[in-house]
Amino acid sequence: MQYYEDIEVGDTTEFGEYHVTKEEIVDFAERYDPQVFHTDEEAAKESAFGELVASGWHTASMCMRMLVDGPLQERAGMGARGVDELRWKQPVRPGDTLSIRSEVIDKRVSESDPKRGYVDSFLEGRTQDGDVVISWIGLGMIERRNPGED
Repeated sequence: MQYYEDIEVGDTTEFGEYHVTKEEIVDFAERYDPQVFHTDEEAAKESAFGELVASGWHTASMCMRMLVDGPLQERAGMGARGVDELRWKQPVRPGDTLSIRSEVIDKRVSESDPKRGYVDSFLEGRTQDGDVVISWIGLGMIERRNPGED
C-alpha cells in the first residue's frame, strides 16, 4: 500500500488501456449527454466534429475507470477534494484506445486532520497515437502512515 509519505512531487506514471466503442459512446450519451454528435452517427456528420465523438464527460469517466483499476488500487486513498482545470483537448472517436499519464505536482499535510495528506496530480488522457484528449488536476486525499510526524 502506498501512503502519503511514499509519494513525491515529480512522481510520474503511465498506465491503462481502454478501448472505446461506438456502442459505448452512444449508450453513455443517450443516458447522460444526448447531443446529436454523441448519439446519431448520421447527424454527427453535419456537426462541427464531422463524425460521432464521445462526450467529454464520458471521456472523463473512462479515464476515472483506468485510475480506479490502476494506481488508486495501490494507494491508501481517502477520496478527492475535486478536480481543477478540466479540459477537453480533442474529441475521442470510436476505435480510440485511451491511456493516462499522471504526474504529482504538489503535496502537503492537511491542517485540519493530521491523518490525511493532500496530493495534487496533473493527469492527461491520451489516444493510441499520443494525442492528448483530456487533462485535469486531481486533488487527492491520501492516508498518512505516521500521522503527526512531519
